[in-house]
Amino acid sequence: MASCTHQAEVNVPITAIWNFVSNIGNWAPLVPGYITHEVLSEKESTWSFKSDMGIIKKKIELKVDITSWQEPTKVTFQLTGLNEKFTGDGYFLASKGRNNTNLMTGALQITAEGMMAKVANSLLNTSLPEITAELTEAVALKLEQNYKEHAGV
Repeated sequence: MASCTHQAEVNVPITAIWNFVSNIGNWAPLVPGYITHEVLSEKESTWSFKSDMGIIKKKIELKVDITSWQEPTKVTFQLTGLNEKFTGDGYFLASKGRNNTNLMTGALQITAEGMMAKVANSLLNTSLPEITAELTEAVALKLEQNYKEHAGV
């Protein structure tokens, strides 16, 4: 099982972090290799993205289910592979930082299953830290941009 967290410092209020990450449509397009997503309901969506894990390059389709909203600080979700055998989960967490900034933590945990699980899990252990960092940093940057646009800063 591959598991990773990444923190990004953001110069926005915790409520702005919540307003952004509580809407899955805001951060789905920020997934590395994003192709498309479809919001099925307030808590369900499907995503397609290109995976590039060294020797394995393929289109991944997954279902994302929001499992918990803990306003104003945490959104948790479950991941289920639709075209590949894997499961996982993750969260975004907002917390107080230093010097009037806040921290946004992104976390992902993914486990591959099936015949190629050993190879896939090894590749995930190598690539998940980069994927988690890229997603967390992209969400942090986009939410700061959105906050400045809407707050007139």
